[in-house]
Amino acid sequence: MTEHGSPSDGREQARYAEAPRRFTGRFTGQLVVPPARHLLARRARLVILPEVFFRETSLPGAWVLELDRKEDERGFFARTYCDRELAEHGLITAWPQCNLSRNTRQGTLRGMHYNLPPHREAKLVRCVRGAIWDAIIDLRADSPTRLRWFGVELSAERGNALYIPEGFAHGFVTLEDDSDVFYHMSRLFEGAAARGLRWDDPRIGITWPRAPAVISERDRTYPDLDPGSPT
Repeated sequence: MTEHGSPSDGREQARYAEAPRRFTGRFTGQLVVPPARHLLARRARLVILPEVFFRETSLPGAWVLELDRKEDERGFFARTYCDRELAEHGLITAWPQCNLSRNTRQGTLRGMHYNLPPHREAKLVRCVRGAIWDAIIDLRADSPTRLRWFGVELSAERGNALYIPEGFAHGFVTLEDDSDVFYHMSRLFEGAAARGLRWDDPRIGITWPRAPAVISERDRTYPDLDPGSPT
């Protein structure tokens, strides 16, 4: 694992590096720590403010955001989002629309959804209650990882999030009953540009952690991806 900048506490970084991670696909193994820590002197005690951890995935431009938890006897405090830190990584910070997806049953599958240009969307997806397994497919025509996929578990317990660039298909399956998923969207919804592909398209070959127990008729009947489509 390559670290950028000087961590304020080697033990803190070691503890983070050793934390269990459940994901499918492949991380690149690079944890990006901001180059400067923000410090406050308060009553002669040094206080380290939390920042957002960015972990690269195997699909360029897609990142998993993880919490830098500051724990004490009350629980913990963590920053979940920062415009400045996303901008430093070249990521979108304008989110004109947010959505909430409530899923009552474990095994609910939604996807795989994408938008045609010029209405392609970036998304920042977080599970705020329960747990999901989130999956993305790179549909960018000029990408070296076109038609490859990545999946990661997002949960309210972990507080992690997935940043999805423009030009990706997205979907998830719930791992617990009553799972809520919160989306930041980089564009206003344009229904005429909305498209989808089959969640089990054999050309893509996503290894889902479970078969769907609940899926809408629309999602169930999406076609396989047309390789020549203008995605």
